[in-house]
Amino acid sequence: MKIQGVISDMDGVILDSEKLYVRFWCEAGRFYGFPMEEKHALSIRSMARPLASAKLKGIFGNGFDYEAVRSKRVELMDSYVEKNGIESKDGAKELLEFLKENGYKVALATATPPERAERYLKAHDLYKYFDVTVSASMVSVGKPAPDIYLKAAEMLGLSPQNCVALEDSPNGIKSASSAGCVTVMVPDLDKPSNDIIPLLHGVADGLSDVKRILRELEDCNIQ
Repeated sequence: MKIQGVISDMDGVILDSEKLYVRFWCEAGRFYGFPMEEKHALSIRSMARPLASAKLKGIFGNGFDYEAVRSKRVELMDSYVEKNGIESKDGAKELLEFLKENGYKVALATATPPERAERYLKAHDLYKYFDVTVSASMVSVGKPAPDIYLKAAEMLGLSPQNCVALEDSPNGIKSASSAGCVTVMVPDLDKPSNDIIPLLHGVADGLSDVKRILRELEDCNIQ
């Protein structure tokens, strides 16, 4: 089955932002008296808000005010980004240029609100490479449910089976795989775990290595 589209997550794949989310989730949690650690923040990466809220309440108890902590995280991160910006991942622009030059349709599938995603990507002149942008706010259920990848493929006018999905987090990989995409992990803060490996077509050694995987997939049948 020919690959005609690429659907990419943003945080941790295109932008080097996951480390900031982890940092400021922890700081926001501690601000409200919850001993939030890196492992807790990692467990909710790319996760739909209702699921993330339930998960953190399961860890810290029903007194955990998810919306208050999240709002504080947004406040802290926005302040940091305004002063320091967010770096793009190595090879991001080169990969996106390669995709457009080779006729791939390109979509963004992100948990980040659309106006913020647009602002972050435009700061690196990357927004122009995406044919469509789908955020969690545009679907009924966010990651790890398949909805966001199904929506992105639909907006590209393609079957999910004709799309490669680029993801860095377990929740995102589960979302892309369950949608039927050819799922490729681009590791950031996680290495592929034993429960994730069966969901993957491959693991890229950075964004520059995605080109190799796409070339291998050209005109091949994906079983």
